[in-house]
Amino acid sequence: MTKKRYIFVFIIIAILNIPFLMRFLIITQKSRFINNIYFNFPGIISNKKNCSSYDELLKNSLDQTFSASIIDENGSLISSYNEDILRIPASNLKLFSTAYVLSKYKIYKNFKTSLFRDGLNKYYLVGQGDPDLSNSDIYKLLSNITDNKIININIYEIDSKYYWPKGWTNSDKQFDYGAPITSMALNSNENKYENINYLKRNVEQYMENKFPNSTISIRILDSSEKFYMNSSTELDSIESNPILSLITLANSESHNFTTESLYKNASRTWNKNNYIKLKTWLKNKGFNVDNSTFSDASGLSRNNRVTTKLISRFLNKMKYSREFTTYQSSLSIIGLRGTLAKTFKNSKLEGKFFGKTGTLSNVFALSGYLYKGNKPIIVSIIQNSENIDREKTFNLLKNIYELEKCI
Repeated sequence: MTKKRYIFVFIIIAILNIPFLMRFLIITQKSRFINNIYFNFPGIISNKKNCSSYDELLKNSLDQTFSASIIDENGSLISSYNEDILRIPASNLKLFSTAYVLSKYKIYKNFKTSLFRDGLNKYYLVGQGDPDLSNSDIYKLLSNITDNKIININIYEIDSKYYWPKGWTNSDKQFDYGAPITSMALNSNENKYENINYLKRNVEQYMENKFPNSTISIRILDSSEKFYMNSSTELDSIESNPILSLITLANSESHNFTTESLYKNASRTWNKNNYIKLKTWLKNKGFNVDNSTFSDASGLSRNNRVTTKLISRFLNKMKYSREFTTYQSSLSIIGLRGTLAKTFKNSKLEGKFFGKTGTLSNVFALSGYLYKGNKPIIVSIIQNSENIDREKTFNLLKNIYELEKCI
């Protein structure tokens, strides 16, 4: 009887200690299996540690136009400054949207631009927003068309009302970084004269030169009406670079078109400008996003609002994702690559920060993983002001790196 009681007590003690064991395994990241459960579990383990040295650093470095959050290598918040204030994050929003894309696709998946045929003389050109699609790619597809007295080519494209997300200014739309987001873009629509009508003319000219005795008809169809293609057969396709390369282009070089195209494919929202799926995905991961605003995937919209608290907690939870290595490797590297290549070059910080910049008028943001040892601490800083001080942000990053102890 006594032995049975000991066993019973042992079982009870073991059950009561399971939460503590799980917490230990999560914090120390000892088990990939547990890590994956935690990443997909709708909850956040948040710890706070008093670090007066970091608090003093933020207080002395920043004014009220800044927000900042710092999480240590064990996931504990060690300092913050205005971290609950909603800010415009600029391209730091890509940290969320590219992670969402990674959760939907294998890294070697490609997007396709395809030519379909229906019957003898009806053809369809269908794209998925390949950012590197060129005229020569289109001509390669068209070379599959055979001679006929009448040739009908239909090019599918989204409605023009969905070309730009809400909050992109008319000024931004005049530049290549604010190019329209379309599924049949040539070279990411960076040349505003090479639009869908330009593509239509090029297709028409190519076909007339190839088949001078044929009657050529070129039409642009709304891509929401692909039911016309029900009986068609794919003849040929052009594949984009793999997701891994596209994610890196989006994050390291902060390429807006690529980011939006990735998101629209992953969320299947080419025919709408709604980013609720991104917000819902974050909410299902346990993040409080009720007051946050997501108006695009790239961060060019002035309507976006998030906190450094959300960014830092998200970056911390991403460490538990199976895709973390890919995700981190897609970011800019200070002093070496991307938008941070020229910052702190040939300094002790070179190669020690993997992160994302964000720049708009009256906005500068910097968030990512700062390596002071084998494991990174997480830093998120956003300034919204008429007097942006990028140097103050980078000096703070340097001072965080040099601050040795949490006192």
